[in-house]
Amino acid sequence: MLLENRRRMETLFSVAFICCSAFTAGVQGDSLTILQAPGYVSFQKGDWPISGEKIPDMVALTMGFSVQEDLSWPGLRAGQLFQRPRANVLVVVRGVDSLALPQNVASYPLENPVPFTLDSVAETVHSLFAEDTPVVLQLAPSEERLYMLGKANAVFEDLPVTLQQIRSRLSQDGSVLASLPLNSLNRNAEADLLFLSEVQVLHDITALLQRHRHLAQDHSPDLYSLELSGLEELGRRYGQDSPQYRDATAILANVLQKFGEDVFGLYGDSAVVEVVTVKSFEAPLTRKSRSILESKQISNPGSPYNLAYKYNFNYAVIFNIVLWLMIILALAVIVISYNLWNMDPGYDSIIYRMTNQKIRLD
Repeated sequence: MLLENRRRMETLFSVAFICCSAFTAGVQGDSLTILQAPGYVSFQKGDWPISGEKIPDMVALTMGFSVQEDLSWPGLRAGQLFQRPRANVLVVVRGVDSLALPQNVASYPLENPVPFTLDSVAETVHSLFAEDTPVVLQLAPSEERLYMLGKANAVFEDLPVTLQQIRSRLSQDGSVLASLPLNSLNRNAEADLLFLSEVQVLHDITALLQRHRHLAQDHSPDLYSLELSGLEELGRRYGQDSPQYRDATAILANVLQKFGEDVFGLYGDSAVVEVVTVKSFEAPLTRKSRSILESKQISNPGSPYNLAYKYNFNYAVIFNIVLWLMIILALAVIVISYNLWNMDPGYDSIIYRMTNQKIRLD
């Protein structure tokens, strides 16, 4: 009897352990990891989930920009008003739900992993700091998608964009192939080359930033958005239990950790570096092939459509200056007119007073 009860208890413990393990595995999923952040950008540690469609708003708030809808997410607190980071770097890694990034500020689960872009944030940076020519770089090597704005056109003009350019870059001096432990990865395989080319792009971005350190000294914020899908291709090609996938995951985690530290140091510890890991997006991303350098012709005096003039962000400042100056001048005219109307020329005016005395003397 005791032996049967013991066996039943062991069976129950085994079932409970399996259920807990399955529950824990189910909890682990896509994540948002804050690799680097200055002290005045306050990220709170916790398990607060954030939706994928809210990440652009989160990036905008960290850079001090306003958003259309309030972000009701406790992971980010309001920071200092007059101190904002000089750069924001967002890296999206597809094909893996989490990476071993131990040196991070905070990590949050990602729910509703829908595709998103930072086009709205890039256009805000372009409209607010058009004269300062900030750096805006959006890059997806696997899709050969590149958007550059401002000083990025001059700084990253030598950055390899197409897969053919990146693969030729891997055979040149200073390639990452000489320093990475490839292990099971094959530099001649198609999927392996895609992954290694993305690692090479990260290395080249930090190298170009080190060459142009003056970018971190201007007053305009910089924006970087990178999308990496090499792990996703490796998972399709070899499987997620393959040694190629495991070695690539370890390599990418180390490279991203060093990439975040380098960018954070280049901007004088005034940059926010985020890493989004997503197994797969829930819906395909559809976007127009356009350049954010295009300027929309909103104001056209000769247009037959009677369009309004383009909005200027200095309008509120100029409006307040003109409004309060008119109010002050109007009040001044009213006060002066009232005093002149109730003035006694014989006592209040020195002209009439001296004239009256001269008449009496005569």
